[in-house]
Amino acid sequence: MSKDAIQPAPPAQAQGSSVAASQPRNPLHGLTLEAVLSGLVDGYGWDGLAQRIPVRCFALDPSVTSSLKFLRKTPWAREKVESLYLYMLREKKRVR
Repeated sequence: MSKDAIQPAPPAQAQGSSVAASQPRNPLHGLTLEAVLSGLVDGYGWDGLAQRIPVRCFALDPSVTSSLKFLRKTPWAREKVESLYLYMLREKKRVR
């Protein structure tokens, strides 16, 4: 195989645009963790969120800032939050 046959990787911008195009049906695509958390708090409130996901940052002196800090460091909790958000979206769609 010659050196000319090796193709360089495309620039990062081109990769990002192909990723965006490959996830047209992902409801979390383009949403920040803060937007997801705010949507859950608007939908369930802090008490309802603490009942559904038993985490101290939701139950004791909850705030978006402290919750984001915890969720960014704890992958299992972030997965639960994202799953609950998707469930909330499905339920809203089903009720209509």
